[in-house]
This record gives sequence, C-alpha cells and structure tokens, in this order.
Amino acid sequence: RRAAYSANWITHDIEILSRFRKLRILEIHHAPLNGRYPFLFNFPLLQQLKINCYYLKWNLEMLAGLPLLKELYCHDNPFLTGNINSLRVLKDDLAVVHISLSR
Repeated sequence: RRAAYSANWITHDIEILSRFRKLRILEIHHAPLNGRYPFLFNFPLLQQLKINCYYLKWNLEMLAGLPLLKELYCHDNPFLTGNINSLRVLKDDLAVVHISLSR
C-alpha cells in the first residue's frame, strides 16, 4: 500500500552525486526518492551517513561500499533490510550506529 503511494512520484536523476568521489558526509532527509539508488553507497572516503528517507530501498550489505564509514544514522527507513552482522566489514572504523523505525 505504501509503495503504491509513491509509485506515481517523479523519478529524479540524482546519479550526478556519484561524481563526488571525495565526499566525506552524506545526509538524505525527506528526499522524494522511491526505489533503489545503489550509487549512494559507493563513496570510498565517506565517514558519516545520515538517512531519513521513507521510501528509499536499501540494505545493510550495501554499506560495504563505504569502507571508511565511522557514523551511521538511519531514522524512518522501513525499506531498510539486511542483517546487522553485515556491518562487520566496517568493524575497524565504524564507531556509531543509530537505527530507528526500520524493519
């Protein structure tokens, strides 16, 4: 039912963000994104990720593309899936994990 709510939204081409290879902080708040955007999880220097985007579909395994991630904040992401054990690939750097109102 919720997916149907966003099905008619305009699809935004935000792939231009993938050109910012040296990005250190990425915050996505209430962006009208519905679906999967795998390039958002391919920033080798990213250290802080904050996602508060209800219809964004992603899983914890995608964080493997962020090897230097130190802080992860996820709020109101019911389409977030995956196993918390997948964060082990980030064990050397990941210091803060805050996940709320997700599956």
